[in-house]
Amino acid sequence: MGLKIGAVAAGFTRDLEFDLSRVEALIRHGRREEVQLLVLPDAALGGYLDDLSNPSPGNLPPALTLDDPLIAKVIAMAGEMVVCFGFCETDGTDRYNTALCVTGDGVLGRHRKVHQPPGERAIYAAGNEFAGFDTPVGRIGMMIDYDKTFPEAARALAVDGAELIACLCAWPTSITNRAARMNEDRQSRLFDLYDRSRAAENQVVLVSSNLTGSIGGLRFLGQSKVVGPGGDIVARTWSKAGIAIAEVDVRAEIETARRVLHHLAERRPEVY
Repeated sequence: MGLKIGAVAAGFTRDLEFDLSRVEALIRHGRREEVQLLVLPDAALGGYLDDLSNPSPGNLPPALTLDDPLIAKVIAMAGEMVVCFGFCETDGTDRYNTALCVTGDGVLGRHRKVHQPPGERAIYAAGNEFAGFDTPVGRIGMMIDYDKTFPEAARALAVDGAELIACLCAWPTSITNRAARMNEDRQSRLFDLYDRSRAAENQVVLVSSNLTGSIGGLRFLGQSKVVGPGGDIVARTWSKAGIAIAEVDVRAEIETARRVLHHLAERRPEVY
């Protein structure tokens, strides 16, 4: 039986009410398409930083606690659907770049971004673990954008039993050498390369969402996609806003990929 998966490409802002209405519209769209797992981008509530070199202290994403009414509204919107989304979490004096996975019954899993580019380190505290968690659609692990650059992140999730990895992104075009055409941008190539490699290395299904549009000096790539366990892209949005939707028999696809070469079983951790 196939699982209907949606990977969202969309833009979000500092206006939380606007963002909430966009999340609602995307969930409604997903529901019409019978999507069972919907992965929204990083920073879906409040938008991302306006600069990676020198973020403006006066223009930071609004920080929300886990019990904020806006989080409760997204949970209620999710209903029977499994929905992953990102936001700026506050916990005491610290801020975290956080992803939540929810249904209408509540929070299923939380991930705080572990790997941070320089601009984020001045704003966010770092998370300290990668852990899978069980959901109505299977065992899921989450990463947030730069996390996927590090093979160990996705590997840790796969070793912990995750068959689906949701990677929520706020991934911009190249800051130092932006190409005239987005599909020729260095970061565009890397974004796809990391998505396909992490799926193929671990023989899992990877769902990659990303922001579109721009904020401050950052322009975001879009390119949300669903990737099969052989590294094949089965649905994508390219650079435009939308939802990449694919129906995947996750267990059957993974069993097929691992039938002859089973990467996780054939590792040699003692020599690494």
